[in-house]
Amino acid sequence: MAPSERFPRVSRCKSADDFRRRLAELELELPCDDELLTAPASPLAAAATVASQGAGTTPRTVGNRFAIHPMEGWDGTREGLPSDLTRRRWRNFGHSGAKLIWGGEAFAVCPEGRANPNQLMATPECRAGMAELRALLLQAHAETTGDTDDLLVGLQLTHSGRFCRPDGPTLEPGILYHHPILDRKFGIPADYPILTDAYLEELIERYVQAAQMAAELGYDFVDVKHCHGYLGHELLGARCRPGSFGGSFENRTRFCREVIAGIRARAPQLLIGVRFSAFDMVPFKPDPGGAAENRLGPGIPESSEELIPYEYGFGVDADKPVRPDLAEASCFVSLLADLGVNLVNVTAGSPYYNPHIQRPALFPPSDGYQPPEDPLVGVARQLRAVAELKRQFPDTLFVGSGLSYLQEFLPHVAQACVRSGWLDFVGLGRMVLSYPGLPNDVLESGRMERKLICRTFSDCTTAPRNGLVSGCFPLDPHYKGLSAAAELKRVKGK
Repeated sequence: MAPSERFPRVSRCKSADDFRRRLAELELELPCDDELLTAPASPLAAAATVASQGAGTTPRTVGNRFAIHPMEGWDGTREGLPSDLTRRRWRNFGHSGAKLIWGGEAFAVCPEGRANPNQLMATPECRAGMAELRALLLQAHAETTGDTDDLLVGLQLTHSGRFCRPDGPTLEPGILYHHPILDRKFGIPADYPILTDAYLEELIERYVQAAQMAAELGYDFVDVKHCHGYLGHELLGARCRPGSFGGSFENRTRFCREVIAGIRARAPQLLIGVRFSAFDMVPFKPDPGGAAENRLGPGIPESSEELIPYEYGFGVDADKPVRPDLAEASCFVSLLADLGVNLVNVTAGSPYYNPHIQRPALFPPSDGYQPPEDPLVGVARQLRAVAELKRQFPDTLFVGSGLSYLQEFLPHVAQACVRSGWLDFVGLGRMVLSYPGLPNDVLESGRMERKLICRTFSDCTTAPRNGLVSGCFPLDPHYKGLSAAAELKRVKGK
C-alpha cells in the first residue's frame, strides 16, 4: 500500500477545521489558528530580543519570527568554497524576508570532518567564500526588505563524525565509540579505532578558530552543532566512551563547554547558539516483509532487546528506546543557560538512521523507509518537545523544527505556536528550498502559493545520498533544468 493511501495527505484538508479534525483523529494536540494575520498584527511579525550573553555582546533585535535552518547543499567546490548554486541559495535566504538565518549552511571546521567532498568549510583557506556568502545574503535582504539592522546571521560549525565522507561516496567515519547497531548498519569493523581525546582537544581549537574568523567577517553568531548523529550529537550520547569525553553527563558535555569557553575568550563579541537533537530513538530499518511494488517497507526499529538498558543515544528512554525522554535535554538546556547561551534550535534524531522522527515526510529518501506513522505524529512530537523546553526555560529563545510536512497549514500552526508561547522562532528547512518567499508572502498577504509548497517528496535528500547536489527538483525550475535532474530520475527509477 502506498504511503498516501495509508496516511491521508495534508493537502486533502481544505480548511483549518479539517486539519484540526485530522489531528483529533490522531489524538494529537497542536495549536492551529483559523486566520492568518499580516504584519504588523501577526505574531510572526513581532520582533524578538536576543539578550546579551555576557561581556562583549550586546542585545540584538530580530525583526520577525521566521528562521532559516542550516542545510548542506552538496554543491560547494572540492576546496570548500561556494559555487553558483550555493550563491543562489544564500541569495534566496536573504530574499526570503526571514530575520534569523540560523547558520545558513553546515560548515566543516576541518577537511576530514566533511559529510561530503563538496561541503563548505570554515577554514582559513575558505575565508573569502565565507565573506562572500554573508555579503550576498545581506545584499539580497536589503533589496527585499530595505533593512538589515534587525537581521541576525549565523554560521553553523560542524564535524560529521560517524558520517564523514570527505573524499567521495566511501564512508570515512570518525567514531567516538562503537555502536552495536550503527557499526553493523554502516559496515564499521569491531577493531576500527575511535577518535582520541587528543584529537578532540585539537578539534576544539579548530571550532574556536572558525568562530573567531566568523566574528572577524561580521557574522552575528555561530552555532556549535550538536544534532543529527554528527560528532557533537554523538558526544552527547557517548556513555560507553572511555576518557574525559565520555561516560558522565559532565564528560559528555565537556566538548561543548570547552568550545563555548574558547569562543568567549577569543571572540567575546560573538553570540553563540546551539542546535541539538533533543531526543532520539533506536535506529530504524525498512520492514523486509512490507516491501512491495518496488517500494521500501515501513520503518521498524532495529532489534535492541539484548541492548536494554539502551546506552547508545541521547534523549531516549533506556528501557524502551522507541520512546523519547526529555530529561537529558532539560539538563543540557540548563547547562547552556548557565553558560549564557540563550539561542537554542531544537531538532530530533538523525536523517541517517531514523529520518521519520527528524524529517517527517510521506515519501522516503532512497536510503530510508516508508513512514511507520502518520508524519503529523512526528511533527507534533518535535513541536511538543520544544514547547516543553520553552515552558521550563522561558528566558531562552527557541527555534522549532520539523514543520515542513504541515504544508498549507504551516503558517497557521506557526502563528499559533508563537502566539501561545510554544516557541519563539519558526524554523524553515526544505520548505524554503521550494518556496524561499514564504515568510514575505505570509507576513504581507497572509497567503501561500500552492504551487510552491514543499510536498516532502524527499528528492532534496535522495539526490545527495546518491552524490548529486541538493535542491528542490520537483518544484524549482532551476533544478529541473540541471543534468542532475535526469540522473536523479534514473536513481529513483531503480
